[in-house]
Amino acid sequence: MFEFIKSDIKRYNTLTRKIDSRALIIDLVVSFFCMRLTPVILYRMSSFCYRKKIPFFSKLFSLMNFIIFGIEIAPNCEIGGGLFIPHSQGIVIGAAKIGCNATIYQNVTLGAKNIDIPFNPANRPVLGNDVLVASGAKVLGGIHIGNNVIIAANAVVTKSCEDNVLLAGVPAVIKRVSK
Repeated sequence: MFEFIKSDIKRYNTLTRKIDSRALIIDLVVSFFCMRLTPVILYRMSSFCYRKKIPFFSKLFSLMNFIIFGIEIAPNCEIGGGLFIPHSQGIVIGAAKIGCNATIYQNVTLGAKNIDIPFNPANRPVLGNDVLVASGAKVLGGIHIGNNVIIAANAVVTKSCEDNVLLAGVPAVIKRVSK
């Protein structure tokens, strides 16, 4: 857990140009009161408790995230380090897995196409590393999104894609392949 939090804080500091030589514990305390990083830390705490089979605290941290920030992240979703959420309102993250250095903007939904109460990972999307999901985008179903993918604002993605592409539209199609 602490390795992921360290990675989250490092990426936050890099993206917001708040790079300095402070110790990790000081970064953690200061960053906990940041509107862009606190939801990520609450998710990490919820996920840690879920994996350690402490359901009360897992649900408590998830509920705090929902009430304070309007963000719902399934504690059993595996998210790599470096998660960055610039604006948290209206985000639903019910993906099976998200790679490292993901950026997720407001009003994004990552989840199943249909009601999936028991959380079957086969019905949930898997996102690769360095994926950017822009405002209002929806990524639905048991699909795989490659590495270095940009999902444009308001796109609705229901099909898998390879690495290094831009997805846009409803339904989303590949608009650009970058190398």
